[in-house]
Amino acid sequence: MSLDLLRATLDRATESGRQVTFWLRDDDAIEPTVQLETLLNMAQRTGVPLTLAVVPADATNAIAARLEEAPLVNVAVHGWRHRNHAPSGEKKQELGLHRPKAEILGELEAALKRVQSMFGSRTVAMLVPPWNRIDPALVPSLPSLGFQALSVFGEEKRFTPVPLLNTHVDIIDWKVTRGGRPADTLFVEIARRVEEISSDPLETVGILTHHLVHDAAAWSFLGTLFEHTADHPGCRWMRSEDVLRATPKHPSPRLPSYK
Repeated sequence: MSLDLLRATLDRATESGRQVTFWLRDDDAIEPTVQLETLLNMAQRTGVPLTLAVVPADATNAIAARLEEAPLVNVAVHGWRHRNHAPSGEKKQELGLHRPKAEILGELEAALKRVQSMFGSRTVAMLVPPWNRIDPALVPSLPSLGFQALSVFGEEKRFTPVPLLNTHVDIIDWKVTRGGRPADTLFVEIARRVEEISSDPLETVGILTHHLVHDAAAWSFLGTLFEHTADHPGCRWMRSEDVLRATPKHPSPRLPSYK
């Protein structure tokens, strides 16, 4: 089984004195739902910290109240309204330069302020662009808006104007089933990522979920992953803000691509 491969990989990490950092990001939260409740309960039961990427313009007071009872959860900023502004034929993007730059930055500033007002100390000042896409020309302005980090999907670039804390394994098959990807495939990807990185907490295994579209396969995979990693000595599940505290404060001004 591919789960055995992951366990063996973590065992080797333990034997070599490594402890690999895992973190969990879930996107598109707006309000309490049965699916969100399932995720919150699963994370609480296994002690896995969770960063919810909340859509600020549509977030409800009800979700803010629910998260007051979820001590392992913090909240990141998922764009402004999760609305596509790219023309037909282009990849979906809210944070592309299809509108005036000042308009986009104004929305992002309002987004962070709204999340902070709704969620208070649970806010992590991290921007999670909808569809994991942002035009590089916008990124240098993020610190002036109050953002301390950016999170997209894929390998982190070495030179960024703000710290990057990315996700690396997406559990959803967006192109075909729009449900959970095969568990064996996911365990192999995670094991490969574990082998590629060091015990430095800045090098993480970022797991990306979307609770609203989870099917039985997705929930089953997550349950198995949490069960076999939460207490493994070769693995530590960390809060995103704790990872970011260890991030260098003076990144290079060179710009990577975030698309």
